[in-house]
Amino acid sequence: MRHFPRLGVNVDHVATLRNARGGPFPDPVRAAHVAVAAGADGITAHLREDRRHIRDEDMARLRREIGVPLNFEMAATDEMVAIAVQTRPHACCLVPERRSERTTEGGLNVRDGHDHLKLVTAELSHAGVRVSLFIEPGESAVEAADSIGAPVVELHTGAWCDALAHGEQERAHQEFERLRRAALLAERLGVECHAGHGLDFDAARAISALPQIAELNIGHFLMGEAIFVGLPAAIAKMRAAIAQGRETAGRG
Repeated sequence: MRHFPRLGVNVDHVATLRNARGGPFPDPVRAAHVAVAAGADGITAHLREDRRHIRDEDMARLRREIGVPLNFEMAATDEMVAIAVQTRPHACCLVPERRSERTTEGGLNVRDGHDHLKLVTAELSHAGVRVSLFIEPGESAVEAADSIGAPVVELHTGAWCDALAHGEQERAHQEFERLRRAALLAERLGVECHAGHGLDFDAARAISALPQIAELNIGHFLMGEAIFVGLPAAIAKMRAAIAQGRETAGRG
């Protein structure tokens, strides 16, 4: 059954837990299988340059074993492009990456990096990989992504989720308006629009009410919930929240 918005489950932090102790457990690929059985529409994994969580062999196994689209998050470097071309996932999401960050902080600088990103997008597209750009929810960033030739953008929801978490209603409203306008522009330009970063049940429900959003990618929150209720239950509750949000869009 096809869900809208689709739910991509990120398994990076299963690998984070494994790597904290060493050894093979817990296995992020097993988590991916559980997520798919529970209703995930796709699996996302970020192969970072420092290999702090997902490793090369994890990505190869994910590509080989899972029966749903694999979204390969990566920096736009020669090394990662070569791995992606060899792996040939369904999609690659190009993200900014710094060694000092805990997780991906903000979207790509699509304007300053325009020419390089255009070359990387063309190479991945030539290999049959669908490219998305992880961007800030600004209209100029959406326009730049479109000019690069990426068929998909993923809007960074981190600032909005942070405002929600701190009870900053005015800032949350402003950030949601940025997301809404960016999604509308993406639709007008014919660019598929995804969203992700920091989403919990309430935030996923709210952003799913934007009819332009085709996919949400969620990882850290789901894996945290899974500690207490199990991954299938966490995914089922997230699917329900997303469905509630989309029902709201249908009534609008």
